[in-house]
Amino acid sequence: MKNTYSPDILNCLANLSSDEVFTSPELANRMLDLLPKELFRSSKTRFLDPCSKSGVFLREIAKRLLAGLEEQIPDLQQRIDHIMTKQVFGIACTDLTAEMSRRTLYCTKQANGEYSVATCFDDAQGNLRYMRCQHTWENGKCKHCGANRAQYDRVETIESYAYPFIHKPIKEILKKDMQFDVIIGNPPYQMSDGGNSASAMPIYQHFVQQAKKLKPRFLIMITPSRWFAGGRGLDAYREEMLNDNRIEKIVDYADSQDCFPAVIIGGGVSYFLWNREYHGKCTVVNIAKEIKSETQRCLNEYPVFVRSNEAINIIHKLGLFTSLSSIVLPSNPFGFRTFIRGESKPSLDSIALINSEGVGYVKRSDVLKNIDAIDKFNVILTRAMSGGNKPMSDGKYQIIPSTMKVMNAGEICAETYICIGKFSNKKEADNLVSYLKTNFCRFMMLQAMTSIMINKDVFRFVPLQDFSHPWTDEMLYKKYNLDEDEISFIESMIRPME
Repeated sequence: MKNTYSPDILNCLANLSSDEVFTSPELANRMLDLLPKELFRSSKTRFLDPCSKSGVFLREIAKRLLAGLEEQIPDLQQRIDHIMTKQVFGIACTDLTAEMSRRTLYCTKQANGEYSVATCFDDAQGNLRYMRCQHTWENGKCKHCGANRAQYDRVETIESYAYPFIHKPIKEILKKDMQFDVIIGNPPYQMSDGGNSASAMPIYQHFVQQAKKLKPRFLIMITPSRWFAGGRGLDAYREEMLNDNRIEKIVDYADSQDCFPAVIIGGGVSYFLWNREYHGKCTVVNIAKEIKSETQRCLNEYPVFVRSNEAINIIHKLGLFTSLSSIVLPSNPFGFRTFIRGESKPSLDSIALINSEGVGYVKRSDVLKNIDAIDKFNVILTRAMSGGNKPMSDGKYQIIPSTMKVMNAGEICAETYICIGKFSNKKEADNLVSYLKTNFCRFMMLQAMTSIMINKDVFRFVPLQDFSHPWTDEMLYKKYNLDEDEISFIESMIRPME
Protein backbone atom coordinates (compact mmCIF):
# COMPACT_ATOMS: atom_id res chain seq x y z
CA MET A 1 0.00 0.00 0.00
CA LYS A 2 1.32 3.43 -0.96
CA ASN A 3 2.17 5.77 1.93
CA THR A 4 0.24 9.03 1.93
CA TYR A 5 0.92 12.23 3.85
CA SER A 6 -2.05 13.43 5.89
CA PRO A 7 -1.11 16.62 7.72
CA ASP A 8 -2.93 17.88 10.80
CA ILE A 9 -4.95 20.88 9.59
CA LEU A 10 -4.18 22.69 12.87
CA ASN A 11 -0.46 22.46 12.09
CA CYS A 12 -1.13 24.09 8.73
CA LEU A 13 -3.27 26.77 10.38
CA ALA A 14 -0.53 27.57 12.89
CA ASN A 15 1.83 28.42 10.04
CA LEU A 16 -0.45 30.56 7.88
CA SER A 17 0.78 34.09 8.63
CA SER A 18 1.56 36.60 11.34
CA ASP A 19 -1.95 38.10 11.18
CA GLU A 20 -3.26 35.56 13.71
CA VAL A 21 -1.06 33.64 16.13
CA PHE A 22 -2.55 30.15 16.23
CA THR A 23 -1.13 27.38 18.38
CA SER A 24 0.22 24.21 16.80
CA PRO A 25 -0.69 20.81 18.31
CA GLU A 26 3.00 20.29 19.20
CA LEU A 27 3.15 23.53 21.16
CA ALA A 28 -0.19 22.87 22.85
CA ASN A 29 1.13 19.51 24.03
CA ARG A 30 4.38 20.99 25.33
CA MET A 31 2.29 23.32 27.44
CA LEU A 32 0.01 20.52 28.63
CA ASP A 33 3.06 18.48 29.60
CA LEU A 34 3.64 20.97 32.44
CA LEU A 35 0.55 19.67 34.22
CA PRO A 36 0.44 16.69 36.62
CA LYS A 37 -0.53 13.57 34.70
CA GLU A 38 -3.13 12.58 37.28
CA LEU A 39 -5.35 15.46 36.12
CA PHE A 40 -6.01 13.48 32.93
CA ARG A 41 -6.90 10.36 34.90
CA SER A 42 -9.66 12.04 36.89
CA SER A 43 -13.24 12.21 35.66
CA LYS A 44 -13.76 15.38 37.72
CA THR A 45 -10.99 17.60 36.35
CA ARG A 46 -12.38 20.65 34.53
CA PHE A 47 -10.45 22.49 31.81
CA LEU A 48 -11.15 25.89 30.27
CA ASP A 49 -9.66 27.60 27.22
CA PRO A 50 -10.94 31.19 27.64
CA CYS A 51 -9.64 32.42 24.26
CA SER A 52 -10.20 29.54 21.86
CA LYS A 53 -9.15 30.19 18.26
CA SER A 54 -8.74 26.79 16.60
CA GLY A 55 -9.80 24.54 19.48
CA VAL A 56 -6.41 22.84 19.58
CA PHE A 57 -6.00 22.94 23.38
CA LEU A 58 -9.41 21.41 24.00
CA ARG A 59 -8.86 18.72 21.38
CA GLU A 60 -5.50 17.69 22.85
CA ILE A 61 -6.96 17.72 26.38
CA ALA A 62 -9.87 15.53 25.24
CA LYS A 63 -7.43 13.05 23.65
CA ARG A 64 -5.51 12.76 26.92
CA LEU A 65 -8.71 12.31 28.93
CA LEU A 66 -9.95 9.65 26.52
CA ALA A 67 -6.83 7.59 27.25
CA GLY A 68 -6.72 8.41 30.97
CA LEU A 69 -10.35 7.48 31.69
CA GLU A 70 -10.51 4.27 29.67
CA GLU A 71 -10.57 2.00 32.72
CA GLN A 72 -13.04 4.17 34.67
CA ILE A 73 -15.46 4.60 31.74
CA PRO A 74 -14.88 1.62 29.37
CA ASP A 75 -17.67 2.48 26.93
CA LEU A 76 -16.18 4.83 24.33
CA GLN A 77 -19.33 6.87 23.61
CA GLN A 78 -20.10 7.28 27.31
CA ARG A 79 -16.52 8.40 27.87
CA ILE A 80 -16.68 10.94 25.03
CA ASP A 81 -20.01 12.32 26.25
CA HIS A 82 -18.73 12.63 29.81
CA ILE A 83 -15.56 14.46 28.71
CA MET A 84 -17.36 16.81 26.33
CA THR A 85 -20.16 17.73 28.72
CA LYS A 86 -18.43 17.66 32.10
CA GLN A 87 -14.72 18.33 31.59
CA VAL A 88 -13.73 20.52 28.61
CA PHE A 89 -15.03 24.05 28.19
CA GLY A 90 -14.09 26.87 25.86
CA ILE A 91 -14.85 30.52 25.23
CA ALA A 92 -14.16 31.61 21.67
CA CYS A 93 -12.71 34.97 20.61
CA THR A 94 -15.12 35.52 17.70
CA ASP A 95 -18.03 33.87 15.89
CA LEU A 96 -15.60 32.48 13.32
CA THR A 97 -13.19 30.97 15.85
CA ALA A 98 -16.18 29.53 17.74
CA GLU A 99 -17.23 27.55 14.67
CA MET A 100 -13.64 26.58 13.94
CA SER A 101 -13.11 25.38 17.51
CA ARG A 102 -16.31 23.34 17.53
CA ARG A 103 -15.30 21.63 14.31
CA THR A 104 -11.99 20.75 15.95
CA LEU A 105 -13.49 19.49 19.21
CA TYR A 106 -16.91 18.10 18.19
CA CYS A 107 -16.07 17.40 14.50
CA THR A 108 -18.93 19.66 13.46
CA LYS A 109 -19.70 23.36 13.87
CA GLN A 110 -22.86 22.50 15.86
CA ALA A 111 -22.33 20.61 19.10
CA ASN A 112 -25.74 18.94 18.74
CA GLY A 113 -25.36 18.30 15.02
CA GLU A 114 -25.89 14.96 13.32
CA TYR A 115 -22.17 14.27 13.04
CA SER A 116 -21.08 15.56 16.44
CA VAL A 117 -18.91 13.11 18.38
CA ALA A 118 -20.94 14.05 21.49
CA THR A 119 -24.51 12.76 21.63
CA CYS A 120 -26.00 14.58 24.58
CA PHE A 121 -25.89 18.33 23.88
CA ASP A 122 -29.22 20.09 23.53
CA ASP A 123 -27.91 23.26 21.88
CA ALA A 124 -25.58 24.16 19.01
CA GLN A 125 -22.84 25.79 21.10
CA GLY A 126 -22.32 22.96 23.56
CA ASN A 127 -19.56 23.81 26.02
CA LEU A 128 -17.63 25.89 23.50
CA ARG A 129 -19.38 29.21 23.63
CA TYR A 130 -19.22 32.67 22.17
CA MET A 131 -21.40 35.64 23.03
CA ARG A 132 -21.34 39.07 21.50
CA CYS A 133 -20.71 41.80 24.02
CA GLN A 134 -19.89 45.48 24.03
CA HIS A 135 -17.21 47.61 25.63
CA THR A 136 -18.10 49.44 28.84
CA TRP A 137 -16.95 53.03 28.39
CA GLU A 138 -15.73 55.10 31.32
CA ASN A 139 -13.91 58.38 30.74
CA GLY A 140 -13.32 57.53 27.11
CA LYS A 141 -11.88 54.04 27.69
CA CYS A 142 -13.27 50.56 28.22
CA LYS A 143 -12.95 49.74 31.91
CA HIS A 144 -12.28 46.07 31.10
CA CYS A 145 -9.72 46.17 28.28
CA GLY A 146 -8.61 49.79 27.94
CA ALA A 147 -9.91 50.23 24.38
CA ASN A 148 -9.99 53.88 23.28
CA ARG A 149 -13.55 54.98 22.52
CA ALA A 150 -12.45 57.86 20.29
CA GLN A 151 -10.48 55.47 18.08
CA TYR A 152 -13.38 53.04 17.83
CA ASP A 153 -15.81 55.81 16.93
CA ARG A 154 -13.45 57.36 14.38
CA VAL A 155 -11.88 54.38 12.57
CA GLU A 156 -14.40 52.15 10.81
CA THR A 157 -11.84 49.42 10.10
CA ILE A 158 -11.35 48.61 13.79
CA GLU A 159 -13.30 45.54 14.90
CA SER A 160 -16.04 46.57 17.29
CA TYR A 161 -16.36 43.30 19.17
CA ALA A 162 -15.20 42.87 22.76
CA TYR A 163 -13.68 39.59 23.95
CA PRO A 164 -16.25 37.84 26.18
CA PHE A 165 -13.83 36.41 28.77
CA ILE A 166 -12.58 39.82 29.90
CA HIS A 167 -15.91 41.65 29.50
CA LYS A 168 -18.52 39.31 30.99
CA PRO A 169 -18.86 37.13 34.12
CA ILE A 170 -18.07 33.48 33.46
CA LYS A 171 -21.53 32.49 34.68
CA GLU A 172 -23.15 34.65 32.02
CA ILE A 173 -21.03 33.20 29.20
CA LEU A 174 -21.24 29.51 30.12
CA LYS A 175 -24.76 29.74 31.57
CA LYS A 176 -23.52 28.26 34.84
CA ASP A 177 -21.15 29.23 37.64
CA MET A 178 -18.14 26.92 37.57
CA GLN A 179 -14.78 26.31 39.20
CA PHE A 180 -11.96 25.14 36.92
CA ASP A 181 -8.94 23.05 37.74
CA VAL A 182 -6.98 24.19 34.69
CA ILE A 183 -7.20 27.33 32.55
CA ILE A 184 -5.00 27.22 29.47
CA GLY A 185 -4.78 29.26 26.29
CA ASN A 186 -3.10 31.53 23.79
CA PRO A 187 -4.86 34.91 24.21
CA PRO A 188 -5.04 37.69 21.63
CA TYR A 189 -1.81 39.68 21.90
CA GLN A 190 -2.81 43.21 20.98
CA MET A 191 -5.74 45.45 20.18
CA SER A 192 -5.62 47.72 17.15
CA ASP A 193 -5.97 51.42 17.85
CA GLY A 194 -6.15 52.46 14.21
CA GLY A 195 -2.41 53.11 13.87
CA ASN A 196 0.40 50.80 12.85
CA SER A 197 1.13 47.59 14.72
CA ALA A 198 3.81 49.25 16.85
CA SER A 199 1.19 51.55 18.36
CA ALA A 200 -1.33 48.80 19.16
CA MET A 201 -2.19 48.25 22.81
CA PRO A 202 -1.32 44.91 24.43
CA ILE A 203 -4.36 42.99 25.63
CA TYR A 204 -3.03 39.57 26.68
CA GLN A 205 -2.38 40.72 30.25
CA HIS A 206 -6.14 41.17 30.82
CA PHE A 207 -6.74 37.50 30.00
CA VAL A 208 -4.05 36.40 32.48
CA GLN A 209 -5.42 38.65 35.22
CA GLN A 210 -9.02 37.58 34.63
CA ALA A 211 -7.97 33.91 34.70
CA LYS A 212 -6.24 34.39 38.06
CA LYS A 213 -9.45 35.87 39.48
CA LEU A 214 -11.18 32.55 38.81
CA LYS A 215 -8.66 30.85 41.12
CA PRO A 216 -7.95 27.69 39.12
CA ARG A 217 -5.50 25.11 40.44
CA PHE A 218 -3.30 25.68 37.40
CA LEU A 219 -3.02 28.43 34.81
CA ILE A 220 -0.94 28.15 31.64
CA MET A 221 -0.80 30.85 28.97
CA ILE A 222 1.56 31.75 26.17
CA THR A 223 2.08 35.46 25.53
CA PRO A 224 4.63 37.91 24.12
CA SER A 225 7.59 38.37 26.50
CA ARG A 226 7.51 42.17 26.40
CA TRP A 227 6.05 42.20 29.90
CA PHE A 228 9.49 41.14 31.21
CA ALA A 229 10.60 44.78 31.01
CA GLY A 230 7.18 46.46 31.10
CA GLY A 231 6.23 48.81 28.29
CA ARG A 232 3.05 50.40 27.07
CA GLY A 233 0.26 49.38 29.42
CA LEU A 234 2.36 46.61 30.98
CA ASP A 235 4.27 48.16 33.90
CA ALA A 236 1.70 47.25 36.57
CA TYR A 237 1.27 43.79 35.06
CA ARG A 238 5.05 43.22 35.07
CA GLU A 239 5.26 44.15 38.75
CA GLU A 240 2.35 41.84 39.57
CA MET A 241 3.90 38.91 37.71
CA LEU A 242 7.42 39.36 39.07
CA ASN A 243 6.10 39.39 42.63
CA ASP A 244 3.81 36.38 42.22
CA ASN A 245 5.71 33.41 43.66
CA ARG A 246 3.01 31.00 42.43
CA ILE A 247 4.60 31.10 38.97
CA GLU A 248 6.29 27.74 39.04
CA LYS A 249 7.82 27.69 35.58
CA ILE A 250 8.53 29.99 32.61
CA VAL A 251 9.58 28.64 29.22
CA ASP A 252 11.02 31.49 27.19
CA TYR A 253 11.84 31.82 23.49
CA ALA A 254 13.90 34.95 22.80
CA ASP A 255 13.28 34.40 19.08
CA SER A 256 9.55 33.89 18.50
CA GLN A 257 10.25 31.81 15.39
CA ASP A 258 11.72 29.07 17.58
CA CYS A 259 8.15 28.70 18.88
CA PHE A 260 5.97 30.02 16.03
CA PRO A 261 8.03 29.38 12.86
CA ALA A 262 5.94 31.67 10.65
CA VAL A 263 5.57 34.57 13.08
CA ILE A 264 7.96 37.32 14.14
CA ILE A 265 7.07 38.82 17.52
CA GLY A 266 9.46 41.48 18.80
CA GLY A 267 10.91 40.46 22.16
CA GLY A 268 10.00 36.78 21.70
CA VAL A 269 7.31 34.73 23.43
CA SER A 270 7.02 32.67 26.58
CA TYR A 271 4.56 30.46 28.41
CA PHE A 272 4.23 29.99 32.15
CA LEU A 273 2.77 27.58 34.67
CA TRP A 274 0.97 29.26 37.57
CA ASN A 275 0.20 26.88 40.43
CA ARG A 276 -2.25 28.02 43.10
CA GLU A 277 -0.66 25.81 45.75
CA TYR A 278 2.98 26.58 44.89
CA HIS A 279 5.08 29.24 46.63
CA GLY A 280 8.75 29.45 45.79
CA LYS A 281 11.38 30.12 43.18
CA CYS A 282 10.54 29.88 39.51
CA THR A 283 12.16 27.40 37.14
CA VAL A 284 13.24 29.48 34.14
CA VAL A 285 13.88 27.65 30.86
CA ASN A 286 15.62 29.52 28.02
CA ILE A 287 15.25 27.97 24.57
CA ALA A 288 17.27 29.15 21.57
CA LYS A 289 17.21 26.85 18.54
CA GLU A 290 18.20 23.45 19.95
CA ILE A 291 19.93 24.87 23.04
CA LYS A 292 18.11 24.76 26.39
CA SER A 293 19.19 26.35 29.67
CA GLU A 294 17.33 25.81 32.95
CA THR A 295 17.70 27.19 36.47
CA GLN A 296 15.64 28.19 39.51
CA ARG A 297 15.55 31.82 40.57
CA CYS A 298 13.44 34.59 42.09
CA LEU A 299 11.59 36.57 39.46
CA ASN A 300 11.71 39.83 41.43
CA GLU A 301 15.48 40.01 41.95
CA TYR A 302 15.54 43.07 39.66
CA PRO A 303 12.87 45.62 38.66
CA VAL A 304 12.70 43.91 35.26
CA PHE A 305 12.94 40.21 34.47
CA VAL A 306 16.35 39.18 33.14
CA ARG A 307 15.40 36.41 30.75
CA SER A 308 18.84 34.85 30.23
CA ASN A 309 19.99 32.43 32.93
CA GLU A 310 23.63 32.87 31.89
CA ALA A 311 23.29 36.66 32.02
CA ILE A 312 22.20 36.57 35.67
CA ASN A 313 25.62 35.26 36.73
CA ILE A 314 27.34 37.99 34.72
CA ILE A 315 25.16 40.70 36.27
CA HIS A 316 26.04 39.37 39.72
CA LYS A 317 29.74 39.81 38.91
CA LEU A 318 29.24 43.52 38.21
CA GLY A 319 28.49 44.15 41.87
CA LEU A 320 27.01 47.51 42.84
CA PHE A 321 27.36 50.02 40.03
CA THR A 322 26.01 53.28 38.66
CA SER A 323 24.12 52.60 35.46
CA LEU A 324 24.83 54.23 32.11
CA SER A 325 21.14 55.19 32.12
CA SER A 326 22.14 57.99 34.52
CA ILE A 327 23.57 59.94 31.55
CA VAL A 328 20.88 58.95 29.02
CA LEU A 329 18.44 61.75 28.29
CA PRO A 330 14.71 60.88 28.33
CA SER A 331 12.88 60.05 25.10
CA ASN A 332 12.35 63.05 22.82
CA PRO A 333 15.31 64.78 24.51
CA PHE A 334 14.84 68.29 23.11
CA GLY A 335 11.08 68.32 22.53
CA PHE A 336 11.03 67.92 18.72
CA ARG A 337 8.85 65.11 17.40
CA THR A 338 10.08 62.67 14.76
CA PHE A 339 8.24 64.40 11.90
CA ILE A 340 9.71 67.86 12.58
CA ARG A 341 12.37 68.79 10.01
CA GLY A 342 13.11 72.46 10.80
CA GLU A 343 14.09 75.08 8.24
CA SER A 344 16.29 74.16 5.29
CA LYS A 345 18.76 77.01 5.92
CA PRO A 346 20.25 78.45 9.13
CA SER A 347 19.27 81.89 10.39
CA LEU A 348 20.24 84.18 13.22
CA ASP A 349 20.22 82.28 16.56
CA SER A 350 19.34 78.96 14.88
CA ILE A 351 20.89 75.62 15.75
CA ALA A 352 21.12 72.38 13.80
CA LEU A 353 18.37 69.80 14.29
CA ILE A 354 19.43 66.28 13.28
CA ASN A 355 16.42 64.32 12.03
CA SER A 356 15.78 61.12 10.13
CA GLU A 357 16.05 62.90 6.79
CA GLY A 358 19.21 64.88 7.50
CA VAL A 359 19.74 68.27 9.12
CA GLY A 360 17.33 71.19 9.54
CA TYR A 361 17.50 74.34 11.63
CA VAL A 362 15.39 75.59 14.55
CA LYS A 363 15.61 78.62 16.81
CA ARG A 364 17.56 78.08 20.00
CA SER A 365 14.72 79.78 21.88
CA ASP A 366 12.33 77.03 20.69
CA VAL A 367 14.24 74.38 22.65
CA LEU A 368 12.35 73.90 25.94
CA LYS A 369 13.83 70.59 27.18
CA ASN A 370 17.39 69.77 28.31
CA ILE A 371 18.64 73.23 27.44
CA ASP A 372 21.85 72.50 29.39
CA ALA A 373 22.70 69.73 26.88
CA ILE A 374 22.64 71.97 23.77
CA ASP A 375 26.24 73.11 24.05
CA LYS A 376 27.59 69.73 25.14
CA PHE A 377 28.89 66.76 23.12
CA ASN A 378 26.37 63.90 22.95
CA VAL A 379 26.24 60.49 21.36
CA ILE A 380 23.06 59.75 19.43
CA LEU A 381 21.66 56.52 18.04
CA THR A 382 18.31 55.72 16.48
CA ARG A 383 15.67 54.48 18.89
CA ALA A 384 14.67 51.54 16.66
CA MET A 385 16.82 48.54 17.49
CA SER A 386 18.96 47.21 14.68
CA GLY A 387 17.55 43.93 13.38
CA GLY A 388 14.13 44.47 14.94
CA ASN A 389 15.04 42.83 18.28
CA LYS A 390 15.63 39.45 16.70
CA PRO A 391 18.88 37.68 15.84
CA MET A 392 20.53 38.25 12.50
CA SER A 393 21.02 35.38 10.04
CA ASP A 394 24.03 34.15 12.07
CA GLY A 395 21.94 33.96 15.26
CA LYS A 396 23.61 37.00 16.82
CA TYR A 397 22.22 40.39 17.84
CA GLN A 398 23.61 43.75 16.81
CA ILE A 399 21.39 45.92 19.08
CA ILE A 400 22.89 49.32 18.25
CA PRO A 401 22.42 50.63 14.70
CA SER A 402 25.43 51.58 12.62
CA THR A 403 24.09 55.16 12.42
CA MET A 404 25.47 55.96 15.90
CA LYS A 405 27.42 59.24 15.88
CA VAL A 406 28.78 62.03 18.07
CA MET A 407 26.61 65.14 18.03
CA ASN A 408 28.68 68.30 18.30
CA ALA A 409 28.10 71.12 20.77
CA GLY A 410 25.42 73.43 19.39
CA GLU A 411 23.45 70.60 17.75
CA ILE A 412 20.28 68.86 18.89
CA CYS A 413 18.26 65.91 17.63
CA ALA A 414 14.64 64.97 17.02
CA GLU A 415 12.71 62.24 18.84
CA THR A 416 14.06 59.70 16.34
CA TYR A 417 17.21 59.43 18.43
CA ILE A 418 18.38 58.42 21.88
CA CYS A 419 20.80 61.01 23.27
CA ILE A 420 23.59 60.10 25.73
CA GLY A 421 26.32 62.06 27.46
CA LYS A 422 26.30 65.83 28.01
CA PHE A 423 30.12 65.76 27.85
CA SER A 424 32.26 68.89 27.98
CA ASN A 425 34.68 67.61 25.33
CA LYS A 426 34.44 65.49 22.20
CA LYS A 427 37.08 63.00 23.39
CA GLU A 428 34.77 61.68 26.13
CA ALA A 429 31.95 61.32 23.61
CA ASP A 430 34.24 59.39 21.26
CA ASN A 431 35.22 57.10 24.14
CA LEU A 432 31.55 56.47 24.90
CA VAL A 433 31.12 55.38 21.28
CA SER A 434 33.96 52.87 21.75
CA TYR A 435 32.15 51.51 24.83
CA LEU A 436 28.78 51.23 23.09
CA LYS A 437 30.40 49.23 20.29
CA THR A 438 31.74 46.57 22.66
CA ASN A 439 30.05 43.18 22.78
CA PHE A 440 29.91 43.51 26.57
CA CYS A 441 27.92 46.76 26.53
CA ARG A 442 25.44 45.59 23.92
CA PHE A 443 25.00 42.25 25.68
CA MET A 444 24.06 44.07 28.87
CA MET A 445 21.60 46.23 26.90
CA LEU A 446 20.00 43.09 25.49
CA GLN A 447 19.07 41.91 28.99
CA ALA A 448 16.56 44.75 29.41
CA MET A 449 15.16 44.75 25.87
CA THR A 450 11.85 43.21 24.90
CA SER A 451 10.77 45.46 22.03
CA ILE A 452 12.32 47.01 18.95
CA MET A 453 12.71 50.40 20.66
CA ILE A 454 15.72 51.55 22.68
CA ASN A 455 14.91 53.77 25.64
CA LYS A 456 16.58 54.98 28.82
CA ASP A 457 15.67 51.83 30.77
CA VAL A 458 17.45 49.57 28.27
CA PHE A 459 20.76 50.78 29.79
CA ARG A 460 19.85 49.78 33.37
CA PHE A 461 22.34 46.85 33.42
CA VAL A 462 25.12 48.72 31.58
CA PRO A 463 27.70 50.04 34.08
CA LEU A 464 28.82 53.66 33.73
CA GLN A 465 32.55 53.89 32.93
CA ASP A 466 35.35 56.43 33.09
CA PHE A 467 35.32 57.97 29.62
CA SER A 468 38.69 59.65 29.83
CA HIS A 469 39.94 56.75 27.70
CA PRO A 470 38.45 54.35 25.10
CA TRP A 471 37.17 50.86 26.01
CA THR A 472 37.58 47.40 24.51
CA ASP A 473 35.97 44.08 25.33
CA GLU A 474 39.26 42.74 26.65
CA MET A 475 39.47 45.59 29.17
CA LEU A 476 35.87 45.02 30.30
CA TYR A 477 36.19 41.24 30.57
CA LYS A 478 39.23 41.73 32.77
CA LYS A 479 37.63 44.47 34.87
CA TYR A 480 34.63 42.28 35.72
CA ASN A 481 36.60 39.02 36.02
CA LEU A 482 34.56 37.12 33.44
CA ASP A 483 35.63 33.54 32.79
CA GLU A 484 36.03 31.87 29.41
CA ASP A 485 32.52 30.40 29.40
CA GLU A 486 30.94 33.77 30.17
CA ILE A 487 33.02 35.49 27.49
CA SER A 488 32.11 32.80 24.97
CA PHE A 489 28.43 33.17 25.81
CA ILE A 490 28.52 36.95 25.26
CA GLU A 491 30.33 36.56 21.98
CA SER A 492 27.92 33.84 20.85
CA MET A 493 25.04 36.29 21.34
CA ILE A 494 26.41 39.59 20.02
CA ARG A 495 27.63 40.45 16.54
CA PRO A 496 30.87 42.50 16.53
CA MET A 497 30.65 46.09 15.23
CA GLU A 498 33.20 47.71 12.96
